[in-house]
Amino acid sequence: MKTQHIDVAAYVWPAYSGRDPRNHIFWPEGEGEWETVRRAKPKFEGHAWPRTPLWGYQDEADPRVMEMQIAEAISHGVGVFAYDWYWYDGRPFQEECLNEGFLGASNCGNMKFYLMWANHHANYLWDRRLASSDTSTVLWQAYADEKEFKKIGSRWLETYFCLPNYYRIDGKPLLAIYDMTNFCDGLGGIDGARRMMEWLDGEARTRYGLPGIHFQLIHRGKTAPNLSGVDGNGGDDTPLLSLPFSSVTHYQYVHITDVARPFDEAQADVEKEWARLAALSGDRYLPHVSLGWDNNPRHSILKPKILRDNTPDRIEAALRRAKEFALSHGAPMITVNSWNEWTEGSYLLPDDRYGYGYLDAVKKVFLKENEEG
Repeated sequence: MKTQHIDVAAYVWPAYSGRDPRNHIFWPEGEGEWETVRRAKPKFEGHAWPRTPLWGYQDEADPRVMEMQIAEAISHGVGVFAYDWYWYDGRPFQEECLNEGFLGASNCGNMKFYLMWANHHANYLWDRRLASSDTSTVLWQAYADEKEFKKIGSRWLETYFCLPNYYRIDGKPLLAIYDMTNFCDGLGGIDGARRMMEWLDGEARTRYGLPGIHFQLIHRGKTAPNLSGVDGNGGDDTPLLSLPFSSVTHYQYVHITDVARPFDEAQADVEKEWARLAALSGDRYLPHVSLGWDNNPRHSILKPKILRDNTPDRIEAALRRAKEFALSHGAPMITVNSWNEWTEGSYLLPDDRYGYGYLDAVKKVFLKENEEG
């Protein structure tokens, strides 16, 4: 069903706080990944690092900080935060930015949120001292067997899904799943994954009075390289065709195409993938826009895969194309990477390079043009 209103959901990386004690493994000074941002240095002449956040190095688990961020997001057309959500070693990891910061903000009821289960293994990627030399050591595995998944799912239902500002599509709370290989492997394959999806959907209906769960697949191409440092092997279309997903989207352009080139060239291939997945899924695809890619701040050596020329005007054009695609395919939302992925060079937050350029691009496409139209 087509709709004139398109929600903009920006992914949130909940590492800009030192309140989780396990963060100190990677960032010992106690301010989370801001330590990495502060230490970023250019790797070659003309490299666009370091960058400085115009709002400062804020603790995003502080509700006063998030009150300001929520107000700015809404005023620029970002109405949904998609929080990366982690579970390692039998317990949640980095929930503070969501639980204390966002949900503690006095105006959080004005903005929607949902969970993107970031079920990838944890290694030393987040520790700049080791990220370039040790990519094989797994600190925490993200596999969840049936017992563990039921523990995780119960937390989602009890803590988040019934909140009035939890984002829903057709009344169903949205749950995005990042790593389909880990999801299926932990549950013994496709059949086990389907069984647990059906269990969670049933729990939502029978115990919580919800109309079910809107499951969302985060797609990665078959040949998607592991540029992020935590992704497993490239994915494929099997989960989309075999499991009861209500929608599919992407997390980052590195999962779609070669990012070591100008933005417009990469964007052309991205839009082909939008069309392919929309046709394959029966118009269940929700278009995705990434703002950039450059994860050199996390590394002591040069990582040459850098998306170039990602200026605000080019991002504006990509957002407009995503909006047009969403309208023509009946998609209720688009996803954006991201609100605050500073160390991957993909963020909406204002900096000393483009100021409010990216936020203003969202505002122009999703607020001003709606008012004018």
